[in-house]
Amino acid sequence: MDKNVIKSTIAARVAKELKDGDVVNLGIGLPTMVPNFLPQDVHVTLHAELGCVGAGPRPAPGEEDYYVVDAGGQPSSCTLGGSFIDSATSFCIIRGGHVDATILGCLECDEEGNMANWIIPGKKCPGMGGAMDLVVGAKKVIVAMEHTAKGSPKILKKCRLPLTAIQCVNLIITEMGVMEVTDKGLVLKEIHPEFTVEQVQEATEAQLIISPDLKPMC
Repeated sequence: MDKNVIKSTIAARVAKELKDGDVVNLGIGLPTMVPNFLPQDVHVTLHAELGCVGAGPRPAPGEEDYYVVDAGGQPSSCTLGGSFIDSATSFCIIRGGHVDATILGCLECDEEGNMANWIIPGKKCPGMGGAMDLVVGAKKVIVAMEHTAKGSPKILKKCRLPLTAIQCVNLIITEMGVMEVTDKGLVLKEIHPEFTVEQVQEATEAQLIISPDLKPMC
């Protein structure tokens, strides 16, 4: 599967998890594609931990505002009716449980719902940013990522990298399928038609529980 197709496939499936009126925080990279796939009758309020409620799309070239950026430092915008707030208030929204869903990429996650997404071995890292607050403060945590990294599984029995938080992930969505974190382990609920159950398991270190109601991912 082409890399661009992989990203759009994941983003389109994640969009189906959001409901009209949700307050949503998007991580950098792939998660920022999710709003492009929302149905016309689903309107969400995008929260940016840097201090914006009602964040909008990336502005056209030449229309960027140096002071308005997303979590990755890329140009962003604020929608009509949105507002700018200080960082303390922004994190009060997160810690107060007012974010309905956060969508994040991940370096590793495991069958217990632990996740590691803030440090890359061998590279200088400024810190975990708002991720540690988001994954424990949001009502729902969705990991949106490619299933493997250079052929190696990213969904493990146990994370090896420093954790962002423990037992925080609710749903993992990759190009291969949709997996729900339960107290019994990872349940494969949907599978992309291009793959077999055997192929998904082979690309996953954690042992998957196959849902008796397994359906195609679309």
